[in-house]
Amino acid sequence: MIEYNDTLEFGADKPILIMDKLCKNYQLGSTELRVLREIDLTIHSGEYVAIMGPSGSGKSTLLNMIGCLDRPSSGDYLLGGQSVAQLDDDELSNIRGARIGFIFQSFNLIAQLNVIENIEIPMYYQAYSKQQSTNRARELASLVGLADRMNHRPAELSGGQQQRVAIARALGNDPLIILADEPTGNLDSTSGADILAILDRLHSEGKTLIVVTHDEHIATKAERIIRLFDGRSQEESKC
Repeated sequence: MIEYNDTLEFGADKPILIMDKLCKNYQLGSTELRVLREIDLTIHSGEYVAIMGPSGSGKSTLLNMIGCLDRPSSGDYLLGGQSVAQLDDDELSNIRGARIGFIFQSFNLIAQLNVIENIEIPMYYQAYSKQQSTNRARELASLVGLADRMNHRPAELSGGQQQRVAIARALGNDPLIILADEPTGNLDSTSGADILAILDRLHSEGKTLIVVTHDEHIATKAERIIRLFDGRSQEESKC
């Protein structure tokens, strides 16, 4: 079992995420399906990492592990110095709300809410007052270029604008990591390039980004590429 103390502030030389021999198995009748096999992964504060792999390689399962959406069958996972491998559902929910910002391919915005209200959602669970959450949501909307769309609902926005809302929402809780799942998958090339530029800017500002993608062009934006094959990980160094 790995041990890690997070009493110090995070820095470039201190890991923000550690997976140690992490495995995930699923029971299908009498057959045990091994999806992740002894994954070792360390990510430091401020890194930009891409995760790639063919269909069935374990990308979605690893994303669920990183995002605290599921628990490993064995091994350990430390996020921000805390072991989260065996937390119960409520504890995992609290970790997700406080430490992880999610950006989804399908945006996952609430149709009945406007831009500001969608961005405020993660702040509802972090003891922000209504005024604080509204002020922060307005700042984040401006940050992603939506100052003139704050009162619009998702149906009134383009795909690229909806993904900008999703990025702003992911920043609402000031997360330890931002986890993006195919962030340009539903966008045209121009909108996709705009979203990648925003991610580049966030990285330059010190945010920790983990992008799950099948697109080699997107992966080249990252500092490191982790490739999955049959549930095993292999790091590809970049020059």
